[in-house]
Amino acid sequence: MEQQYLTVTALTKYLKRKFEADPYLERVYLTGEISNFRMRANAHQYFSLKDEQAKIAAIMFKGAFQKLKFAPKEGMKVLVVGRISLYEASGNYQIYVEHMEPDGVGALYQALAEMKEKLSKEGLFTGAKQALVQYPQKIAVITSPSGAVIRDIITTVQRRYPIAQLILYPTLVQGEKAADDVCRNIARVEARGDIDTLIVARGGGSIEDLWPFNEERVARAIFEAKTPIISSVGHETDVTIADLVADVRAATPTAAAELAVPVLNDELIKIKERENRLVKSYSYQVTRQKQRLQHVMNSFIFKQPERLYEGFSVKLDLLTRKFQQNSQQLVAAKKDQFQNLDHRLKLVTPINRVANQSQQLEMLRQHLTSEMLQLIKEKNKQFGQLAQSLDLLSPLKTMGRGYTYVTDGEQLVASVKQLLPDKDLTLHFVDGEADLVVKEIRVNESEEIND
Repeated sequence: MEQQYLTVTALTKYLKRKFEADPYLERVYLTGEISNFRMRANAHQYFSLKDEQAKIAAIMFKGAFQKLKFAPKEGMKVLVVGRISLYEASGNYQIYVEHMEPDGVGALYQALAEMKEKLSKEGLFTGAKQALVQYPQKIAVITSPSGAVIRDIITTVQRRYPIAQLILYPTLVQGEKAADDVCRNIARVEARGDIDTLIVARGGGSIEDLWPFNEERVARAIFEAKTPIISSVGHETDVTIADLVADVRAATPTAAAELAVPVLNDELIKIKERENRLVKSYSYQVTRQKQRLQHVMNSFIFKQPERLYEGFSVKLDLLTRKFQQNSQQLVAAKKDQFQNLDHRLKLVTPINRVANQSQQLEMLRQHLTSEMLQLIKEKNKQFGQLAQSLDLLSPLKTMGRGYTYVTDGEQLVASVKQLLPDKDLTLHFVDGEADLVVKEIRVNESEEIND
């Protein structure tokens, strides 16, 4: 019988159907340690789960991964729920993770710890807190419209400070949509701009029930709000991230209302006490001022007011006369000084000096001209004498008596030792030159040098 061979694809499809048809592999609860994990932003996550003896590939699709309340890390031990199937392209089987949480620690508690650590590093818990308005006119309350929370707040405010206006913003305080609803109503309160105090409140519950108040977007909305916020979420032992970020935390909704408003009767008593103190102080001041007024009215100044300015009138007359005398003396002194200076100025007037200097300048000019002419005449005479002496010493004068000189090119020949036979020379006369050739050289010692 001839054997029939399967293709790899056919075999892989068969095995995949076996995996998917097995009811025990449709939903698997698995525990293991995360391995080969590398965070991929906004994408599917691929990693492995392992224990001491085995390892299995795992994939978690983007939608399921975004619902996690914690951040997976390499080596973390987790509990996963998923299905086993086979990936045809590689022939490997793997688990498709639908849910995952840390093993030994609840996912919400793990997520809460991580969120606290993150926001604490950013300074949201230690930032400057806003002071509550002491006498608020409008108080906004973000909570469920039904339940004991809003009733407790209304009762407390009406009992303590009934003149304050309470404005309720009905809000979901539990479930997946609660965080967005809380953020939206905080934004509505901020948009109004006339709210003095904002109370964010809900009753107690499990960590799952209180989770919307641990969401990052709620924490940031509270932190960025300009309106002072009182957070009262859960019971006294429950501390949410909203409580840590808010300006003031209250253990209960009733305590939140007590923090938001003073006791009106106590404030009225304080006002009455201050009113009494003000009246007493005012009465004392009025009495004291009346006594001072009476004392002043009894003074002689008010009985004989003309005495108030008698001394000033006399002093004014004395000063007026003194001023007139000093003015006359000063004018006379300045007049004498002017006449003296005028006389001195006329004595030293520059007009005569200018005339004298001009006459002297003309005499100096004439003298200078005479001296220059005499100097030129003497220099001309001296020049003629020097020219006559130079003419007597001139070589041309000597050459005119029959003397000549010989040159070899540009060089003067002063000795027969400079000559060579057949040398071309130039003989210079007073009225011209002649070229010659050396034929014979004779020296004084009668030694002959022949060709």
